[in-house]
Amino acid sequence: MKGKYLYFAISALLGVLSSLIIAVPFILTAIVFFSLLFTYKKYSPPQLFLLIGVFLVFFLSAQHIKINSQTVIPSSTNVFYLEYMEETKIDGDLLQVMAKEKVYKEKLLIRYRIHSEAEKGAIKNKSFYGRVCKVSGELSKPSIAKNPNAFNYRDYLAIKKIYWIVESQKNPLLTCIPQKLTPVVFIKELRFFGIHYLETHFPPEISSLSAALIFGDRSLLGPEVLADYQKTGIVHLLAISGLHVSLLIGMVYYLGIRSGLTREFMTQFLLFLLPIYAILTGGSPSVIRAVLMIFLVLITVKWKNKIKLLPIDAISIAFILYLLINPMVVYDVGFQLSFTVSFTIIVSSKILKKYQNSLAKMLVTSIIAQLASLPLLLYHYFGVSLISVAANMLYIPLFSFVFLPGLYLLFFIQIIFQTTPSILLAFFIKTITLSNQLIHYLSDFSIALFVPGRPGILFLILYMAAILAVFFVWETPSYGKRKLHIVVLTSFLVSFQVVWNWLNPVGEVTMIDVGQGDSILIHLPSGKGNYLIDTGGTVSFTEENWRRREQPYEVGRDVVVPFLKGKGITKIDKLILTHGDMDHIGGTFSILREMKIEQILMPSVKEPSHTELEIIHEAEKKGISVIKVSRGMKWKIEDYLFYVLSPEKNFEGERNSGSITIFANIGGLTWFFGGDLDKEGEERVIQHYPELTVDILKAGHHGSKTSSAVDFIQQIKPKVALISAGEKNRFGHPHKETLDILKKYHVFIYRTDQQGAITYHFYNGHGTFSTFLP
Repeated sequence: MKGKYLYFAISALLGVLSSLIIAVPFILTAIVFFSLLFTYKKYSPPQLFLLIGVFLVFFLSAQHIKINSQTVIPSSTNVFYLEYMEETKIDGDLLQVMAKEKVYKEKLLIRYRIHSEAEKGAIKNKSFYGRVCKVSGELSKPSIAKNPNAFNYRDYLAIKKIYWIVESQKNPLLTCIPQKLTPVVFIKELRFFGIHYLETHFPPEISSLSAALIFGDRSLLGPEVLADYQKTGIVHLLAISGLHVSLLIGMVYYLGIRSGLTREFMTQFLLFLLPIYAILTGGSPSVIRAVLMIFLVLITVKWKNKIKLLPIDAISIAFILYLLINPMVVYDVGFQLSFTVSFTIIVSSKILKKYQNSLAKMLVTSIIAQLASLPLLLYHYFGVSLISVAANMLYIPLFSFVFLPGLYLLFFIQIIFQTTPSILLAFFIKTITLSNQLIHYLSDFSIALFVPGRPGILFLILYMAAILAVFFVWETPSYGKRKLHIVVLTSFLVSFQVVWNWLNPVGEVTMIDVGQGDSILIHLPSGKGNYLIDTGGTVSFTEENWRRREQPYEVGRDVVVPFLKGKGITKIDKLILTHGDMDHIGGTFSILREMKIEQILMPSVKEPSHTELEIIHEAEKKGISVIKVSRGMKWKIEDYLFYVLSPEKNFEGERNSGSITIFANIGGLTWFFGGDLDKEGEERVIQHYPELTVDILKAGHHGSKTSSAVDFIQQIKPKVALISAGEKNRFGHPHKETLDILKKYHVFIYRTDQQGAITYHFYNGHGTFSTFLP
């Protein structure tokens, strides 16, 4: 069976995908797969029946999970008996912890707003394990994605079999009964106290990285540091992976042998240690994969005369076992990346054998890993850093031979002697600080970022085909013109989606769902231009330090930027900021950081808001042109016309009334974009342009009764109104009066609070509207 377990792993995967995603394409793929094995591998009927049996077992297993993936807890339930399953996450005044409800046997996510700084300190220092607690609270559904390519929190939790969030008003540890301590709970408590020990006995620079490398906990790392690691393509070094586990096991094995212990004893000891280590480090997919593989390797060492296992067999069996226990893990990004990269490196052994130099071998391994992960990184994160290969070359040795052994050494020295030499602390503080500074510097290389957007199914197939072709050419010894063809294929990899984005003849106008605010993308076809009208924004309030989140929700960073990058948009030709209210321009600073902006348009008003002045200052630092626009200004790109209707130059009135108002001809329709233009502003527009009519009205001020006056609607005669408003917003937008007026004049209404993002796709002067939510 040597080398044959791979085919069982493929059969298992196809069975799960056929059940969980789309049945017909994956079943057809399975039929083709079995046919190829029969034709070219000369598999006998019994072997094929065995593979088909594996396919059916995993299909049925996943189907069972899928059918039972629903809540059994009634929505009216408000008292719960909870057994806590993971460490608490405390961010500012918000506590979150996963628990299992003992009566219904279902997982829940508990959220609690901490009332005081003293209570926060007490909760932070207390383990939640080993007790069952009575907690009261209201059930609520996790939020859903309301824009294309957005993170869907409800789906994310559903993969973990969590369907409800409990909003508790009281400390979830108030009423608890201690339970009998089990081995698993004991190990989890060790993990909790270990992380807490690091946090209280070491400086933040050391404790944060140590928690990540020793216990697999990244909660102590700041969001900026994590973002820098992500941008440079080395965030995998912060996750405990096969490299970390192998180094650690190797060190333990070597120390045991050097201490006089037998190889047989050390093998037995490591087999006992590995499952404990998996729990102690948080049980992430990369840890479980590495632990399973090393466990299987150690078994073959122990029974080498009876069991022969190739590396490809080890990873295949680990994959099958993992998938059998939890078929839903196929949705997990960490699982996908860990197994894909490891599998590719193993099957690329012929390529790696060509390079004897250690440095060259590490470079080639990094390139192979980058190629293997490319489709997944583009699908989940919309882009990759082209500098990541160089960054890995620099940071893999640093982590493998300095940080990992060094931080373990510091940890054990502190535990044994209750102190750590200051010279060691100073060395690691300085090294980690310099390392983080360099990562931050590298992450700012925007020229090295490749952001083509999320690929569709066809593009994913093209990426995978091109990557397989690169490996085939690279590996085949007799292949002629190898270097030329590898260069051509690699160029194709990094260009075909970008070229399509630029040539795509389909344009769009999308009202992005930014909650209570406005943001509208106008994407003209064939690379003619990208315009963004407003950026949304989050109103922040002054809070005590202990209440502040490490990275509070911010619409520009968390909604608008991912939306744009998901479409492969990294350049905005015109950023149009209609007026100075935060819910329209608060997200601008994130847009300025993450996007290339050619030009900013602002209203010509006598007294700009404080935020507008800050934006102007930031634009000046980046060399971005800022133009104050007023009535009569216009621009035209081929058949696409944009004409400014309001405000008049140096407008002095109320801010909403001075919103930039644009009449546009896009995709065979006429559009009215008016920010928060109020009734007085609307009156000035129709007086100045008495013949004005439009097809599409972006309703002013989120559908407030202060806009969309009867006289205005009567004159411009819109067929469709777009309303951007936050779900259950505190202002009651859109107001009933406005909705009644629009309905009276037979205007069809689209609302972001009910339908999510609203998009008009157009081609050659014709188009259709669609909503993200049904």
